[in-house]
Amino acid sequence: MPAADFDMNEIHWLMDMFNTVDVGLVVLDRDYKVCIWNGFMENHSGLLPSAVKDKDIFDLFPSIDEQWFRGKTESVFVLKNRSFTIWEQQPYIFKFKNYRPITGKADHMYQSSTIIPLSTITGEVGHICIIIYDVTDEAMNKLELEQVNQKLEQMSRTDSLTTLANRGYWETTLRKEFKRLKRSEGVCSLLMFDIDHFKRVNDDYGHSGGDEAIRHISDLLKKTLRETDTAGRYGGEEFVVTLVDTDNEGAQIFAERLRSLIEKSSIFYDNKQIQITVSVGFAAYTSDFDKHEQWIEAADLALYHSKETGRNKVTGYTSDMKK
Repeated sequence: MPAADFDMNEIHWLMDMFNTVDVGLVVLDRDYKVCIWNGFMENHSGLLPSAVKDKDIFDLFPSIDEQWFRGKTESVFVLKNRSFTIWEQQPYIFKFKNYRPITGKADHMYQSSTIIPLSTITGEVGHICIIIYDVTDEAMNKLELEQVNQKLEQMSRTDSLTTLANRGYWETTLRKEFKRLKRSEGVCSLLMFDIDHFKRVNDDYGHSGGDEAIRHISDLLKKTLRETDTAGRYGGEEFVVTLVDTDNEGAQIFAERLRSLIEKSSIFYDNKQIQITVSVGFAAYTSDFDKHEQWIEAADLALYHSKETGRNKVTGYTSDMKK
């Protein structure tokens, strides 16, 4: 085969590979004008090579984050070193629609890239080649896994009946708040309450009726909380609330408002009306507490006092309280 024929075949093969390879290939000059645009880029952008040649890449694709992109590419021009981008840092360079049926949930193609310096025979870098990889499958798998893990984490710290924090997670947040208070000497109050004569509710309306009462109270509790407060189901019909930046007086006001709200409310279950009340105890943080467990015990003593002295009332902890 003549050398000229071989060279033409080689060029044909190279051009065929250039246009059919499953990655994007873009060559830009020093002014960020397009010099080369392969078949992958044409197929996903809908723009022919002739339509983009010698055009400014930022004019063609306004969605490109120009400051970020120049930051990535200028180092390639100046330092003559390769640069890389990953989808976790920037989801894409070119905003292409996602055409892959497996990852139909994605509304755009996730991309990673390699940016290569192209030197002249004198060693100067006058152009860069950008290789675009479609990593949508990988990105969606990772994002979906993260969502599943987040959901599992949420489930692990949530009480299924009330959707409040479960005891373990609530106590973890209280422990952190206790350590913060030890350092900053701020104010915070801990409130505990439970449903009065809950056994009667279960006996009269069944456990389903009891569950409805617990859900009802948790809904009322959520409506009274601030964003900074943390409420949890401590166990059975007992609830706990951490009132951040709340002193003794503020805790008394909150507790009385909650108690009154529950007393005035009604639960309708199985065509029957259920009336319930709660007994409440609270304890403001004091530096006398060496451990967060002592804080819980103090609020529990106040709750015990409410129950022993008539129920449906609020009691604040004092140091002379004993069971």
